[in-house]
Amino acid sequence: MNIPKFVTPNLITLLRVAFVPVGAFTLFKNGGEDPMWQYISWTIFFILGLSDILDGKLARSRGAVTELGKFLDPVADKFMLGTAMISLSILERMPWWITAVILTREIAITILRIAVLKRGVIPANKGGKIKAMMQSFGVGFYVLPLSPSLFWFRDGFMYIAIILTILTGLYYVKSAFSPNPPQTPNDPKSPDSH
Repeated sequence: MNIPKFVTPNLITLLRVAFVPVGAFTLFKNGGEDPMWQYISWTIFFILGLSDILDGKLARSRGAVTELGKFLDPVADKFMLGTAMISLSILERMPWWITAVILTREIAITILRIAVLKRGVIPANKGGKIKAMMQSFGVGFYVLPLSPSLFWFRDGFMYIAIILTILTGLYYVKSAFSPNPPQTPNDPKSPDSH
């Protein structure tokens, strides 16, 4: 990647955090009912999501794994997801129960991950990665000004994301309390998709 040396993975993560409120601000423009601003908000959140992929690849390619980065990256992702979901629920475009289920799970598992850190980081599995992708796309469908005829697809997609959120949460709890929890190498992205 031809990215200047001063652009570090942690800098990208911090910029992601800084621009999350911009995505929320555009979502609320004109009462949250303006399709143009909804597309702008979706674009901002989409770019922020791509930056998450970029900082992980950059960290791996440069061997720039830091403790700060391993802490900041999941926090940035949860902040982005939480901000978008809470904003959508305030605007009454996403049911509060969906926001509550997903964010409660994410916060609880993050706290659990910190609590069992001394025993080693439990690696992300494919289910966790798919869950994170489904959550991101699902929330994105609520940000977009979709036609009511597509609400069944949007809602169905989110229901699948919720099922994966619960199942992967149960897997993580089981792994955390296992006598010999699986270990993972120092992968800057591994703790993120649990």
